[in-house]
Amino acid sequence: MALPVTNIRRSRPPRRVATLSVHTSPLDQPGGGDAGGMNVYVCEVAKRLADLGVEVEIFTRATSSDLPTSVELAPGVTVRHITSGPYEGLDKNDLPAQLCAFTNGVMRVEAVHEPGYFDLVHSHYWLSGQVGWLAKERWGVPLVHSMHTMAKVKNASLAEGDTPEPTSRVVGEAQVVDNADRLIASTAAEAGQLIDLYAADPARVVTIAPGVDLDIFTPGDAVAARRRLGLEPDAVVLLFVGRIQPLKAPDVLLGAAARLVSANPQLRDRLVVAVIGGPSGSGLAHPEHLQKLAGSLGIADLTRFVPPVAQATLADYYRAASVTVVPSYTESFGLVAVESQACGTPVVAAGVGGLLTAVADGRSGILVNGHDPVDYAAAIGRLVSAPALRAELAAAGVDHARKFGWGATAAHVLDVYTEAIDDSESMGRIVAAR
Repeated sequence: MALPVTNIRRSRPPRRVATLSVHTSPLDQPGGGDAGGMNVYVCEVAKRLADLGVEVEIFTRATSSDLPTSVELAPGVTVRHITSGPYEGLDKNDLPAQLCAFTNGVMRVEAVHEPGYFDLVHSHYWLSGQVGWLAKERWGVPLVHSMHTMAKVKNASLAEGDTPEPTSRVVGEAQVVDNADRLIASTAAEAGQLIDLYAADPARVVTIAPGVDLDIFTPGDAVAARRRLGLEPDAVVLLFVGRIQPLKAPDVLLGAAARLVSANPQLRDRLVVAVIGGPSGSGLAHPEHLQKLAGSLGIADLTRFVPPVAQATLADYYRAASVTVVPSYTESFGLVAVESQACGTPVVAAGVGGLLTAVADGRSGILVNGHDPVDYAAAIGRLVSAPALRAELAAAGVDHARKFGWGATAAHVLDVYTEAIDDSESMGRIVAAR
């Protein structure tokens, strides 16, 4: 006897995926403005999906009239720049008013092709999710969504003086959660937040760890890396990498460095605090705040501020560092921590969010509760004063980071795409049979 049509599953992977990244382009340099770990995620997963035979078209907002309409990021991956609002001068919080124009641009691209051109939509961040929701309904395809950050989580962990996320974002995120066919979380903690804070259906939430480029971020000669970066071979190098904003808490590292010097004045001759990144988000309100703080703490001469750098140079900074410090108030994953460990440099990080997964506490780094510079100074000092312990954590960190390759991430994402398409087609057959 034949099985009912509703039980047939064809496991059809997508041929072509529309990836939405409204507020930041995968072509932008991570570390400044709104570009960060999400940019790396979108770029690297798209390239790996293309290697697996899936064409990916990434839609992002055009931020300059000089940008071409489309750019080939890699074979099988196209970035499309959509004109929506003024090219420059728009803050991320201004973009909800431009979503209609952005959606129109996305729809126009699809409209020039035969129906069924895209098999699935994958949106990143809540702004893209709003567009993805409409594309899902218009094209009749599944929507997969990645939050990356969530307003309710950020508002529960605000740094002192930081600005809370608006209610409009909270409402927008809830709408996306309700309408997505699958929600991809970076960690089990994020999956729990989606379920507990946004009432997401647990059956639609999937945990997939982001990756790291293990071909670029590899252990290397620390002395050679320091030579290339103009650092002394015997320097004690404390490294911060990320956007300069209260959420990332680079001020905590500066406070800790000042306490280390105060407790051990001889350290001043060797200490270098390297801060790599540019102002972002609420940090743009006071773009020179960190430089002024370094001056007031008496460590301006020890602090090196570096604009965002290419990945190969960033890998050298990791190799050159004695310790990488990640004192964020919240992180959906903590890519910087994994990159550092992949290069053989242990991490001192806040025990929050995705950092609980990114760092193996006591084995590849040290997790600190809270954001008191005194506690960070103690953890950093422990590693700096114990070379054997630092070497032990460094070796374990390399092993820990090997779990997070982009190839594995993309393969799991493709499985989620396939399941979402199967479920969508099965539901269509059920409806047709009624």
